[in-house]
Amino acid sequence: MLAHLHPAQQKRLQRIRQLSHVLDEAIRIPGTNKRIGLDPIIGLFPGGGDTVSMLLSAYIVVEAALLGLPKATLLRMVLNIAIDALTGTIPFLGDLFDTISKANTRNLKLVDAHVNQPQFQAKVDLFFIGGLVMVLTLMVISFATLITLLFSFLKSFFP
Repeated sequence: MLAHLHPAQQKRLQRIRQLSHVLDEAIRIPGTNKRIGLDPIIGLFPGGGDTVSMLLSAYIVVEAALLGLPKATLLRMVLNIAIDALTGTIPFLGDLFDTISKANTRNLKLVDAHVNQPQFQAKVDLFFIGGLVMVLTLMVISFATLITLLFSFLKSFFP
């Protein structure tokens, strides 16, 4: 682990790394060096799968915020999640995009870019984190609502 981090920060970083790995890299595709995680698999479940995936990705951002990453980096992480979620709404193509884009791995790289610097200074702004949690919650609720409306709309064509 990184000696300049407090034990609580090290545990938080470990949780970020583990969840990112599970979501994007946990399973090796037989016969290749390629890996996928549970994110595209969860995304195969219509509607709810992408919402659960987005919620898990949001947890990584909250952990990164509590770790003390800069606000600009946290906003970049939220953008990665938003792009991943929006592309995930496209049946099967969105899941294929998930296997290629790996938003959680990209977010982990953003985290590592900061914490691997010996001069890393955690700056936890609880007010900003509260706002970030509210934005992420609204994103998840909006996304779930969008999916529900989409299914309702499609259901009207296929009774």
